[in-house]
Order: sequence, then C-alpha cells, then structure tokens
Amino acid sequence: MTSATLSPALSAIAIPASWTSWSHRPATAPAFAVDGAALRITAGDAGHYGAWRREISGLVSGRTYRLSVRRRTQGLDRPGEQAVARLRWIAEDDGWLPDYLLPTGEADAATTLALTIEAPPGTRGVIIDLSLRLTGGGTVWWDAIAFGEVPPPAPRLARIATVRHRPRDTAGPAASVASFVRLFDALQPGAIDLVCLPEGISVVGTGKTYADVAEAIPGPSTAALGSLAKRLRAHVCAGIYERVGERMYNTAVLIGRDGDLIGTYRKTHLPQNEADGGMTPGDSFPVYATDIGRIGMMVCWDNQFPEPARRLAANGAEIICMPIWGGFDLLTRARAQENHVHLISSSYDMRCMVVDPLGEVVGEADAQHPIAIAEVDLGKRRRQYWVGDFGGTVWAERRGDL
Repeated sequence: MTSATLSPALSAIAIPASWTSWSHRPATAPAFAVDGAALRITAGDAGHYGAWRREISGLVSGRTYRLSVRRRTQGLDRPGEQAVARLRWIAEDDGWLPDYLLPTGEADAATTLALTIEAPPGTRGVIIDLSLRLTGGGTVWWDAIAFGEVPPPAPRLARIATVRHRPRDTAGPAASVASFVRLFDALQPGAIDLVCLPEGISVVGTGKTYADVAEAIPGPSTAALGSLAKRLRAHVCAGIYERVGERMYNTAVLIGRDGDLIGTYRKTHLPQNEADGGMTPGDSFPVYATDIGRIGMMVCWDNQFPEPARRLAANGAEIICMPIWGGFDLLTRARAQENHVHLISSSYDMRCMVVDPLGEVVGEADAQHPIAIAEVDLGKRRRQYWVGDFGGTVWAERRGDL
C-alpha cells in the first residue's frame, strides 16, 4: 500500500499509481479496472464487496481536512448504500473508524460526494476507501478525487425555542391562539430563529370539536402566527386543524420570518379518536429549505412509529418540529438519535424539549419557564467511538431495500 504526505492546500490525488484494489478475499472480490482517470468497480454477485484504497500519512489531529469525489454508477438501484466513499482514520489506538461522505446535492447518476471534518485525537493518517457492495450486478466509477487540509467551517448556529403553555376556558380558537402569541410579548425581535408550539392550538381550551375549529390554510390562525413570526423575525411552527372541502386534517404549519406560510404537514398516523372525530390522514413527508436549515414536521401520534421521523430525515430534514398533545419523551429522544436530527417537541402533557442528534435534551420549557431557548450548531459533527461521524454512518450502513 502506498503512503504519501499531501500539502496543506487542496490537491488532486494521482490515479492510479497511488491506489490499490482491496477485497476481503478473492472469492468475494468484484472486478477492478482503470478507465482513463476513473477507478472502476463492477460486481456480479450480491456477495461481492471491494474498494479502491489509498493510505495517506502525516495528518495532524485537530486540523480540518476535506475529501471530495465524483461517483458515477450504472445498474445500481440504491447508489447511496451500494457505492460508498469513506475515510477511516489511523489513530494511535486504532479507535476511530469510518467517516462517510454524503452527496453535496441531489443524488443522481453522477454525484459529487464530499466530507469536511476535523481529524480526531491521536490521528496519524487516514485510509480512503471508494467501494461497491450489496448489488448483484452493477458498476461504479470514481473520479475527480481531491483531498487536503482546509480551514475549519464556520458554525451554523440557530436559536431554537420550545413552549409549554395550555390555555383553559377560552372564548374560542382566536383566543386560544392569541394566548400563545402573548407569551412572546417580552421577547425581542431576533432573539430566536425558530419556535415550535403544541398540537391543536386552535382547539385547546375551547371545549369545541375539530369540526367547530377547522379552518382554511392560510386562514385566521396562520394570520395570527404570521404576525408573531414577522415581529420576532423568526420561523414559527404550530399545530392547527385544517379544512379542505369536506375533509379535515390535523396539520402542522411552518411560517417564515416574513410572516408568510412556508408549508404544511398533515398528520399521517391518526389515533382512533381523531379518525372517529372526522380527521383524514396525510400521506407525505415534505421538508422545507429555510435560512436556518432543512425543516420537517410531524404531529403527536406520528412519534409512536419510527417511519415518519426516518422518512423526514431521509428526505433531508436537519430539524424536525413536533407539535404534540402528550406522549413519551423517551421516544422523542430516540427519534432524534436514531435519525441524527435536532427534534423539538412542544406539548401539554409531556416534556417540551429541544433534543440534539445524540438524544440529549439541550433545552426544556416548564410551568415556571414556558419558553426555553437552545442555541445549537447544525454543522457540528458528533463522533462516537468505533462508529465515527454518526450522522453519515446511519445513512451509509442502512439497508433501505429491506
């Protein structure tokens, strides 16, 4: 295996002299070839697994490095799981394992994968693997490969808030919604970037039925929330009840800093009381790009099932807002950890939390402090011993075909 020390500037890796083919044993080795400047791997059996490999020495722990590579595929149905690029750090105790590269944009037949990451403690080198696996027949070409030291990326800081508040004996939907808006009277514009309110803020405390309070979107409730968002210069998420013709939905809305509606999510998993109460389930998991990051939403009973949060994360969500009536905080923490996302719960009957991608509660609202604000870094990578960058590992090693 060839080793080489690279200059601090981003530099191209020579092909093919510095690369070797690798497989666990000859019986499961795919076919390796060089096509011009591209490294090709072709598999003919589901048991085939191999990689083009290069070892680089002379790296320094605590410094930031970037690897980028272009992936082109043919005959693969799940390229993100089958044609995988990773860094494997060589440490003094050999304790840090893979950091996987993820697509820089929408994945297609020719996709650039990249990773910018700090070398972990004890680093003395790195092994780059460009691999193919889990396919009964298909080809990947790896080219445009570059690796080198780069400046550390700037933090992606966001101030995220959750709310604990339950109106009682109000005059109707407008009064209940207004009671949430009043909570923020003392909050200065720019103090937060995103706030999540609970489920059903237009019905709680009113004594009315879903049909009594269901409204069009945009409508009175989104207008009130839009005014709040515009005053705070913050994104606002909340759960209300939506009417479309004869149908009703338990809907989460996302309002932008300008007060306009960004998008909605219709609760997909309905408990029996909501189905009996006339609700129709939604059937999609939209994710919305904002100046904070990519935001998805789910509502209450959705949290009981792993699929909604998983689908939102697979669709690119970095933050999941969850208006919820009540439930299990353990599940909320699990959904954040297993999908490596920030998750915000706002509730009447359970903990109102901001949970980080390791499942840790970093902000919690209660009766004495009805608004809790947590500053988070959406660009922070969280390594786990023997796992590496957990966020990349979750998606690279997941079996979506099953």
